[in-house]
Amino acid sequence: MSAHLLNAALTAAQRGWYVFPLRPGVKLPALHGERTCTGTGPCERGHRKWEQRATTDPDRIRAAWTRAPFNVGIATGPSGLLVVDLDTPEHKGSSDAPDGAATFGALCERAGHTVPDTYRVRTASGGTHLYFTTPPDLRITNTQGTIADSVDTRAWGGYVVAAGSITPAGAYEPLCGPEAVPLPSWLQSVLRPALKRSQAPSVTVAGQSRRYADVALTAEARNVASAQVGEREAKLFRAARALGRFVAWGDLPRHVVEQALQTGGEAAGLSASECRSTLRSALDWSIAHNQTRRATA
Repeated sequence: MSAHLLNAALTAAQRGWYVFPLRPGVKLPALHGERTCTGTGPCERGHRKWEQRATTDPDRIRAAWTRAPFNVGIATGPSGLLVVDLDTPEHKGSSDAPDGAATFGALCERAGHTVPDTYRVRTASGGTHLYFTTPPDLRITNTQGTIADSVDTRAWGGYVVAAGSITPAGAYEPLCGPEAVPLPSWLQSVLRPALKRSQAPSVTVAGQSRRYADVALTAEARNVASAQVGEREAKLFRAARALGRFVAWGDLPRHVVEQALQTGGEAAGLSASECRSTLRSALDWSIAHNQTRRATA
C-alpha cells in the first residue's frame, strides 16, 4: 500500500503538481498545525502550512511516503490548477440535491460549449474532479456554489485528493482523459464576474473606488491570514466590516469578499464554520449601514 501511494504521489509530481501527505485513509493534511509547530526544520523561519510545504521534489516525496501509507493531497494553487468538483446527491446528504455533473453539463450547454475533455478523477463518493490549468497571473480562490449548486472549485487556498488515494468510502480513480487543459475563458468569466455598481456615480469616482476596493480586499485578506491566536476573530470581523461598504456600493461582489476572507480566516487557524458565522454578521451589518457612497480616500 505504501508503494502504491508513493507511486501516486510521484506520478502527480511528474505532472508538475505540488503534493503533500494526507493522513492514512482520510482526506485531512498529515502535516502539523500552527499551534503545535516547533519552529524547526521547514518551519525554522516561521510556520509553513500545507500549501507552502507541498512539493514536486521526488527525494522529499520518497522520504515522506516511506514513513507511512499517506494519502496524496494536491495543492491546487501552487500547481497552477483549478479543479471543478462535481458532487453527487448522496454526498450532499439528500436525494433531492442537484447532481453536480448534470448541473455542470447544463451550464456548459447554456454557454454554448460542450463539457471540456480534460483530465478527470472519480472521487470516493462517486463524484468527479475536472482538472484545468490556469494562467500564471490568474489567482482565483476556492468557490462553493458560485458556478452552480453541487459545483465547487478548488484553486488557491485549496487542495484535492489525488488519484490513487484510498478512503473507507472508496478509492480516487483516474478516468480516461487527456492531459489537463487550460481553463476555458467562459468559465473564467463565471468565476470572476464583472463588477456591478449598485448606484451610478461618475465614471471617475466609480473607477477610483473600484481600484481602492481591490487594494483593500488584498490587504484585508492578507491581514486576516497573518492574524495570531487571540486576535483572529476580531481581525476577521473588522475586515468584513471594512469591506462590506464596497459590497454595498457595488465595487466588490459579496461572494468574492466572502471567499477571500474565508480563505484568510481558515489559513489563520479558524474553522470554516467560525469564519462563515463571523463573516455573515459583519457583512450584513456593514452593507445595511453603508447604502450611501462615501469618499474612500
